[in-house]
Amino acid sequence: MNSLSLNVLAVSIFSITMLALVGPIIDLSPVVPASIAFGALGLVTIDTLGFDGQGTLVFLDWLGDTTSDRRERVIRHEAGHFLVACLLDIPVSDYTLSAWEAVQRGQRGRGGVQFDDRELREQLQRGTISAPTLDRYAKVWMAGIAAEQLHFDRAVGGDDDRAQLRQLFRQLRPAISDFSQRERLAVFQAKTLIEVHRDTYNALVEAMTQSCSVEACRLTVTRGGEMGR
Repeated sequence: MNSLSLNVLAVSIFSITMLALVGPIIDLSPVVPASIAFGALGLVTIDTLGFDGQGTLVFLDWLGDTTSDRRERVIRHEAGHFLVACLLDIPVSDYTLSAWEAVQRGQRGRGGVQFDDRELREQLQRGTISAPTLDRYAKVWMAGIAAEQLHFDRAVGGDDDRAQLRQLFRQLRPAISDFSQRERLAVFQAKTLIEVHRDTYNALVEAMTQSCSVEACRLTVTRGGEMGR
């Protein structure tokens, strides 16, 4: 069972326990919390074993999407990834803005920008990664955090991005141990790219808000680059 499902289950058990304690005071039958507990355990188990916790992600995304602020934060985060990937010539194949969109596209997780990492995987298989390749992908992974910090002053998302980058650092030989310093550098470099191309980034945010295609979003970046030259 993944950590997210465990956390949801823990919160559910706590809530049901409190309901069981308060139930006698409000004349609530003990059958009610017992039934809820059985149902919650069953759903979480089925979701974890059959769908790798994707249903939990969809449910939490649905709850979170009731606020426009969260939606804007997600779009700005993913636009950061998209922009920096395009600027660094890393092809973007798709993007989704919620776990439900990811399910519809046959993807796992909360969604996000899907980019071509063949160059990175090929170098990993050979047992060595060039410094330019490492820097490029590090900036792309940290670009979502950088975009949030620029617009909201702090980043809420990005845990998965950090986890991917740290996993890459561990695979290197010799492995990189100063995670925090390398992450801060990548965030700073991504911020610089976004700030230099601020108008293009804002246009990309608007395009992704309108759920434009990958090609249309890529064209937005290309046109922005042409106007900036």
